[in-house]
Amino acid sequence: MFEILRKEQLNENTFLMEIKAELAARNILPGQFVIIMTEEKGERIPLTISAFNRKKGSITIVFQAIGASTIKLSRLEAGDAVAHLVGPLGKATELEGISSACVIGGGVGCAIALPEAKRLHDRGRYVDIIAGFRSKDIVMLENEMKASSDRLIMCTDDGTYGEKGFVTDALKRELESGRKYDCVIAIGPIVMMRAVSELTRSDGIRTIVSLNPIMIDGTGMCGCCRVTVDGKTMFACVDGPDFDAHKVDFNELLIRNGMYREQEAEAKDHVCRLYGGGNDA
Repeated sequence: MFEILRKEQLNENTFLMEIKAELAARNILPGQFVIIMTEEKGERIPLTISAFNRKKGSITIVFQAIGASTIKLSRLEAGDAVAHLVGPLGKATELEGISSACVIGGGVGCAIALPEAKRLHDRGRYVDIIAGFRSKDIVMLENEMKASSDRLIMCTDDGTYGEKGFVTDALKRELESGRKYDCVIAIGPIVMMRAVSELTRSDGIRTIVSLNPIMIDGTGMCGCCRVTVDGKTMFACVDGPDFDAHKVDFNELLIRNGMYREQEAEAKDHVCRLYGGGNDA
């Protein structure tokens, strides 16, 4: 069992949890993920870490309670425990050779992008963070992003906080103004990562994205997290989750990630006949 040390609700359906996991905390690096099971026979939930504390032996995750299993996870409190946690899994983000970076996060992707920005910033590299949210009411981790960057640009789709517009609008402005980046790291919705990729492609700027295909075992054996990169089949759990954005088939990824939306909705709204409550089966 892995004890939940701290829980914080960041907005209406997004939660932060710090979990005691000494082995994972000792070995994990930015970009890697863990798989969590809330109960012995529960679903395996892959979650990229948002922070880690090696001395404390803890890792921090940020997740949205939008499916049956993440809703169950969100109901746990500090002092409770998850049944299983395995990690680190996947490959760490390759940050060597980067002296100036733009780290872009969209929504909960900001939490996943934060460790990359922090690691670069702590090493004395120049870091701009562009963070995008739909509106002011879901903005999160602003102070943490400020502390991990030289400059933070906040954007909201509706203009209720920061600049009005998309993260690509801010990135385009920075590039057109002459800002030079060795690398752009973009993490968030697939359409956002695709748009960033298209924006940096013409200038040949190295661009890294973290992919989130459907995943089950986290070892590459099930094949569910396959993605097409540079015309080749790869597996996000062992070959990624980071990939060269300019080589990713985002259209295929969008289709694959939407294949089980109907079943996901059924699982979320399911009412168990045995226990009588929703999301309990």
